[in-house]
Amino acid sequence: MKITRAKFEELNMSFFTECIKQVEKCLVDANLNKGSVDEVILVGGSTRIQKVQSMLQEFFDGKELCKSINPDEAVAYGAAVMASNLCGQANKMIKELVLLDVTPLSLGTEVDGDIMSVIIPRNTPIPTKKTDTFITVYDNQSSMETMVYQGERTRSTDNFLLGSFIISGIPPAPKGVSVVEDCFEIDVNGILTVTSKVVSTGKTEKLTVTNLSGRLSKHEIEKMMKDAEKFKLEDQEFKSKAEAYNALEECIYDLENKIKGEDLPSKDLKSLHNAIVDTKEWLSTGKVADV
Repeated sequence: MKITRAKFEELNMSFFTECIKQVEKCLVDANLNKGSVDEVILVGGSTRIQKVQSMLQEFFDGKELCKSINPDEAVAYGAAVMASNLCGQANKMIKELVLLDVTPLSLGTEVDGDIMSVIIPRNTPIPTKKTDTFITVYDNQSSMETMVYQGERTRSTDNFLLGSFIISGIPPAPKGVSVVEDCFEIDVNGILTVTSKVVSTGKTEKLTVTNLSGRLSKHEIEKMMKDAEKFKLEDQEFKSKAEAYNALEECIYDLENKIKGEDLPSKDLKSLHNAIVDTKEWLSTGKVADV
């Protein structure tokens, strides 16, 4: 069966449009704009399609496409350059090229309310090292669990659990006083080391995750990215409700401590006490969705 070029382009326009969307997404992920791109190199046999080339050129505001490299061989050239650099056998010209490996998904830990606190954002070049601090969530808390997740969803349990560990020996103190520092480090081999440290004592515990890049397949990563986009509004709503829930809990805690030192009429004190008790009961049985 023979078809015209116009019919071919009509039948495949959705795929061509998706190609351009992926180019746009890559620029967003890399924090680049179209004007900062020096050259547009065609990679892969499908870039020989004239409609793809014209749409790509239009996307880059008329910039001439680089066609000096065979699209079928471009990936092999890049792989050869990277192999040369890794083996330390690159010549001066090749050494000036920087090939960066990046994290395919965000890495973080669960905080109160089942919220994913991102430590290393997606597309961060590796090796990398990031830290964040967390406080105790109740009085005299003596231990803290660090649950390490990989993914883009707001709710931590919607992401991929890499592992968890508990650091104990946190000195007794009121809620919010003791601090634990979490350090996420990825080395050149892609090995993730998560270290928790009790700031006041220096005590540490750690978790090592090997083969970080191989734990999820390309298909699984793509599905997680699509789910993050699909449930974006739902995740935003969940985060807002969880933050409101935590804020109310913090408000009740502060109010309860404040009235302990206040000389208030017994009637007012009783009303405040009843309100605090009722709110605490709701917090202990209520769901974030009810906020």
